[in-house]
Amino acid sequence: MAQDSSLPDFWDVRYQQGVTPWEGAQPDAHMQRFITSLPSGCRVLLPGCGSAADVRWLLQAGMQVDAIDFSHEAIRRAATTLQDSPARLWQADFFALDATQTYDLIFERAFLCALPPRRWTDYTQKMMQLIPSGAYLAGVFFLADKAKGPPFGTSRDALQQLFAEGFVLKDCQPVGAPLPVFAGQEFWMVWQRKAAAGGVLAE
Repeated sequence: MAQDSSLPDFWDVRYQQGVTPWEGAQPDAHMQRFITSLPSGCRVLLPGCGSAADVRWLLQAGMQVDAIDFSHEAIRRAATTLQDSPARLWQADFFALDATQTYDLIFERAFLCALPPRRWTDYTQKMMQLIPSGAYLAGVFFLADKAKGPPFGTSRDALQQLFAEGFVLKDCQPVGAPLPVFAGQEFWMVWQRKAAAGGVLAE
């Protein structure tokens, strides 16, 4: 199988062979509480959406949802999941998204840990382009001492250094129903985009 997880072929092969242990996650109480605290109609992006299991409950919470993945096979499965859904779904490379398009929330679910660490600075910079001051990057992060992946592990301190330029950590909680592939090391984290220079960030 293809070995570079920064390439679509890596994921296409795994979907084709049914090797998808990252699929099947459910929202827990922390996620649902945060999402329901947001105004109805917020624009949400799911990068690396896979089969789009999170889209349905985000829609039910009143969010406007865009879901993307660069894997053709992932999008094919997501299209079946989201049949007759108001969500916007398309095949796209997150790093090539138009920086003029912004979101109230980007929902992270096994996307960062799927990327080789050499792409993590690119991830941060793109998030800063797509998330305006006061908006959020929130979701599930894999906190583990695991350099080889995917999933590639990191730590809370390392994430704070990675996101220091653009985000403030507002919440960090263990996920209530972690997937076996992540060995109970999934954490729900809420990062709020910092105000632009000279601006004031509302609480």
